[in-house]
Amino acid sequence: MEKKQKKEKKKLGLTTQVFIGLFAGLILGIFLCYVVPDSHIKTDIIVEGILYVIGQGFIRLMKMLVVPLVFCSIVCGSMSIGDTKKLGAVGVRTLIFYLTTTALAVTVALSVGNLLNPGIGLDMSKIKTSADAVETMESTSLISTILNIIPDNPINSLASGNMLQIIVFALIVGLILAKIGDRAETVANFISQFNDIMMEMTMMVMAIAPVGVFCLVARTFANIGFSALVPLAKYMIAVLLALALQCLGVYQILLKIFTGLNPIRFLKKFFPVMAFAFSTATSNATIPLSIDTLDKKVGVSKKISSFTIPLGATINMDGTSIMQGVAVVFAAQAFGIHLDMMDYITVIGTATLASIGTAGVPSVGLVTLTMVFNSVGLPVEAIGLIMGIDRILDMVRTAVNITGDAVCTTIVAKQNNALDLEVFNKD
Repeated sequence: MEKKQKKEKKKLGLTTQVFIGLFAGLILGIFLCYVVPDSHIKTDIIVEGILYVIGQGFIRLMKMLVVPLVFCSIVCGSMSIGDTKKLGAVGVRTLIFYLTTTALAVTVALSVGNLLNPGIGLDMSKIKTSADAVETMESTSLISTILNIIPDNPINSLASGNMLQIIVFALIVGLILAKIGDRAETVANFISQFNDIMMEMTMMVMAIAPVGVFCLVARTFANIGFSALVPLAKYMIAVLLALALQCLGVYQILLKIFTGLNPIRFLKKFFPVMAFAFSTATSNATIPLSIDTLDKKVGVSKKISSFTIPLGATINMDGTSIMQGVAVVFAAQAFGIHLDMMDYITVIGTATLASIGTAGVPSVGLVTLTMVFNSVGLPVEAIGLIMGIDRILDMVRTAVNITGDAVCTTIVAKQNNALDLEVFNKD
């Protein structure tokens, strides 16, 4: 009987574990806020010590995976396409689609935010924000984002994690490996095998995701208690509504227009990948599963998907852009700052460009949110308020992100005659 119970515990899915960690963290946070009196042990050792270190440690582990994983995936993808002209055509179409859907995503988010007014009723004077975490975030100017595409030192780009420069360098390496063929077979095999290693490492790190979620949420509610539950609930509802409109509305309409495929059938076939993305909260972890599912269930050639999927995991962050759009409205209303139409246009442009350099790991969008806030003069302190809550939404928006990648890949494959309709129509 005991062995049977142990087996059942082992079968507990990652998604279930994450939700357990989430609610356990919520309970502990409320307990620390209202039951445990303020003291050195509570504030410095538990909340800003243990909970902060473990929570941020998990995020750092995820960031650790990004550079080698994206580099290897892009090299393998561009190497499989091979032909420079074809790669250029695929790349341009993919980039246009990603930028267009991101701009649409921010527009949807701003509209929903102004409809639900998530920041009204929040008294910021009673809120203790995560100041330390906000201070560590670095803002990147729009000019730097545009200019820092070509690396002057690729080794430095890899070391500093400049994703745009890494993608460009990886594309060039992949094309050269495809061009010289057998002469660089050893290098090609090494990168391919190292890519497999990084996929396995991603799953190992995700094993501690429930603990990371527990600590992040517990620390947040230990600081804010119930004082921000209602406004944050409205913020969460606004983000979730915007995500649903983007995933089930915008994407599926584009899929129908450009491919003629049945959106419901597509969602049914791709849903397991969406569930996996939800449970891992990282676009990068879904790369191999997305490519495999698109190949076997949707009929997309791996020559296309092995390039567009890892590229999308890096630059197509519609879910993150939606969070940023709603967060802008939330922060403006919470601090009583009026934003005019030009401010909203600035937010759309800034969030679209910021999404290009956003890595596909949990909560990294909060870092680029400082860039969006600074573009319209909003205080970055509001980011500290939504950091812990963001963990809940991160899982949902990751599912939206990878769905956008898959829709784009399917459309590009159809335009390049790399989509097998028989596979898609097969039950």
